[in-house]
Amino acid sequence: LYYGLPQVFPIFVGMDAFSAAVLALTLHFSAYMAESIRAAILGVDKAQMEASLSIGMTRLQAMKRIILPQAARVATPSLMNYFIDMIKSTSLAFTLGVTEIMAVSQMEASSSFRFFESFLAVALVYWAVVVFFTQIQHLLERRLNRAY
Repeated sequence: LYYGLPQVFPIFVGMDAFSAAVLALTLHFSAYMAESIRAAILGVDKAQMEASLSIGMTRLQAMKRIILPQAARVATPSLMNYFIDMIKSTSLAFTLGVTEIMAVSQMEASSSFRFFESFLAVALVYWAVVVFFTQIQHLLERRLNRAY
């Protein structure tokens, strides 16, 4: 994206590395997340839509009130896992020159020759972030699995 997109589309010639990293991560993970949402919606029984249409709801109302709440229960675990994976994948932005936590760790380790300590600190930060979002996932799943 960073090097190839400006060759094909001249409008992207001035794109900085941070924008390219955000665009790349967004495009990569949005495809997986969209497929997860699609699968969750298809996982809801078709009879649910037919029943809502039979009582006079529009398709939009049926999706909003019947289908999507049920699909959210199914999609939440995979969406949160993709989100956590996306956070961990931000370290790949260093290949484009974006200074993020792994880049800072690499530069610090290079100057002090303390690679183990530097990378251990980054691993602990990533671990804390993953634990935080995992707890949010558990709370969200518990909230979505409550009976109406």
